[in-house]
Amino acid sequence: MTSTESFTATADQARTATERSVEVWKRGAKTITDQADLVAKMPTIDLAEPVTRYFEYVQRAVDLNRDLAIKWAELVTSVTGVVREQVEAVSHIVEDQTEKVADLATKQAEMGKQTARELTDKTEQAEREMARKARAAEREQARLAHQKAREPYEGLSKAELGDMLAERDLPKTGTVEELIERLVSADSE
Repeated sequence: MTSTESFTATADQARTATERSVEVWKRGAKTITDQADLVAKMPTIDLAEPVTRYFEYVQRAVDLNRDLAIKWAELVTSVTGVVREQVEAVSHIVEDQTEKVADLATKQAEMGKQTARELTDKTEQAEREMARKARAAEREQARLAHQKAREPYEGLSKAELGDMLAERDLPKTGTVEELIERLVSADSE
């Protein structure tokens, strides 16, 4: 394999690694946008700093690859004898740098995945909390409605409650509480 082919293969690997990390980030971003309704209901999470760091990393990787490609192109045009040996040494450096960039891209992709996982966990927790609060609010609303429905009958005597039940053809027996509950039930039908 010639030095040019080696460089091309190495550059392709770096490009592929960068594309994969960008693809992982895209999928994470899609997942986040798919859950936009949930995000609107959950506590505010500041993702600006991790996103900024990620794009700074991508920009550094692009700059590094561009600089390496330019240096490589300059060296290839002047390759002869001893210079060729030096180019081979530089190609090893390029390979090392490419491996470092690929490792960094993998780490950044993992961080994006972790961020998405944390966001999903927080969203699920917020949903559970909202559901719990909604159930509690419904119970409280039902309790208040029942209490309000009882108000017209509170303070009436058992005889007065019995008369009201008789007007509705309902049984008049039981305690004052039972009579009030019977009237409230009849009112809600």
